[in-house]
Amino acid sequence: MADFSAFDTRHYPTVDVATGYDGWSMTYEDSVLDAMDLALLDGLTTPDWSMINRAADLGCGTGRTGTWLRERGVSHVDGVDLSAGMLALAEERGAHDTLTQGDVRATGLPGGSYDLVIASLIDEHLPALDPFYTEASRLAKPGGHCILVAYHPQFIMVSGMPTHFTDAMGEEVAITTHVHLISDHVRAALGAGWHLERLEEAVVDDAWVAAKPKWERFRGHPVSAAFAWVRPD
Repeated sequence: MADFSAFDTRHYPTVDVATGYDGWSMTYEDSVLDAMDLALLDGLTTPDWSMINRAADLGCGTGRTGTWLRERGVSHVDGVDLSAGMLALAEERGAHDTLTQGDVRATGLPGGSYDLVIASLIDEHLPALDPFYTEASRLAKPGGHCILVAYHPQFIMVSGMPTHFTDAMGEEVAITTHVHLISDHVRAALGAGWHLERLEEAVVDDAWVAAKPKWERFRGHPVSAAFAWVRPD
């Protein structure tokens, strides 16, 4: 893991995860592009979504990922998130069977119960990755899958940009951000018993630059990544 402070070019005031996402919840849907996470999920060739019946959606946010899963036929989705504000929006969206306010590293969900454990754009808020992958392994059935979509460490380091939002006063506020290298994910996941099936990376391309013209200087840099893991039978 690298210390984000060595790369930080914004120096925004920083808040903890629950406070940050409560503050961001009402504008989150308008500021996070599908290209960051859902487009990567669309491109995965594993798992076979028709075989996924139960999913644990960790860091479920406003329910974007839960809705995506439902659209692919997943019949049962349980969500966990630290932010009460995000959970309230997820409840309105109605994609989850249950919603729990809690920590993705210790969810309280039943062990060995899920065909899929999925998390999107949360890993940069975790000081260490081992507890997440260990909890995902506890939740998954033998032969189950874990999908993690990450804010790419290279982009964090090159851009110096933490996860951040504009608050009600129009000020930019950062949410505690950590840098986890790709190798950090591999080490932590392998240590928790996961095997890597696929890794996809999205780069800043024409579509990104059209949406964010100031990102022209980042063209070609990876901006997010999707890890697909499987737990051996």
